[in-house]
Amino acid sequence: MKIVIYGGTGTIGKAILTEALRRGHEVTAVVRNTSKLEAEAGQERLHLLTGDILMPESIAQAVEGKDLVISAYGPQFGEEDELPEAARSLVEGVKRGGVRRLIVVGGAGGLETESGVQLMDTPEFPEEIRPLARAHEEAYHVYKASDLLWTVLSPAAVIEPGKRTGQFRIGLNRLVTDERDQSHISVEDYAVALLDEAEDPQFPEARFTVAY
Repeated sequence: MKIVIYGGTGTIGKAILTEALRRGHEVTAVVRNTSKLEAEAGQERLHLLTGDILMPESIAQAVEGKDLVISAYGPQFGEEDELPEAARSLVEGVKRGGVRRLIVVGGAGGLETESGVQLMDTPEFPEEIRPLARAHEEAYHVYKASDLLWTVLSPAAVIEPGKRTGQFRIGLNRLVTDERDQSHISVEDYAVALLDEAEDPQFPEARFTVAY
């Protein structure tokens, strides 16, 4: 496929970019600063493009003629309000560019816990990242209201660099936990799950989650 990736310079975005190239897809990484992907720049099938996710016209130009757009965009700390703004810009820009499919890296905070309460509303949820969790949830509703073939992939409660095993469990709006009531996933396996969905869509117009 011809895939456009936003947020490819971040930890999760780079893993998605690497997994997409590993599978033989043609990837266009849209970034504000191409120097942040200097190490990856020489790879075959990878194209670097300067653009702005907050400008729909820039998005339309970047995605025209492509099969799928993936957004791993994450705002800087203290600029969480940019996340819903980016969601609105993405929806408009992707439509203008004539692309139907959009897969987004979501947050875990909007997932339901066993008690039925959203994770971000539990006492254990870190206060400092609650604004980001709420911004992710607002962005999710922006995608939900669109007429694109969107999918939001929410990670486990804990996502960090680790190993690529290709083995994980899948859930919908409920947080996936293990026998010790822990919820975690490696960045590499999260990328596997996202590219699996890109290649064989199982969750059109839905949110799903992955964890061990």
